[in-house]
Amino acid sequence: MTPLEKVKSMKMPFAELKGVTFTEAEKDRVVARMLVRPDLCTLNRNIHGGAVMAFADSVGAAATVINLPEDAKGTTTIESKTNFIGAAREGTTVIATATPVHRGRRTQVWQTRLETEEGKLVAVVTQTQMVL
Repeated sequence: MTPLEKVKSMKMPFAELKGVTFTEAEKDRVVARMLVRPDLCTLNRNIHGGAVMAFADSVGAAATVINLPEDAKGTTTIESKTNFIGAAREGTTVIATATPVHRGRRTQVWQTRLETEEGKLVAVVTQTQMVL
């Protein structure tokens, strides 16, 4: 099974609820897309910060899963920091690209860049995942 097939086979109900679609997955890079729907927006029709953070968390978690040691039982987020850079309007597709900062036996750290399809930076998220 390829890393992308593994990610797509994982049951991630909250990612599905948000409309996250994984498009690429390798050990060093995971990419997903999400349409900015009205229910993911603030009053001003821009993506809500919580939706940004939740999207990045799903992508970082998927990246961790395909990099887990064989004896691991899973992963959980233990820290996340988000720098909000710009807005993404309703109807825009946001692309999240996660790359590794650190992959250890007990923790992994991933940085996820969220950009519009036009390449406008929306946020940079750094998260630490604990290996269970």
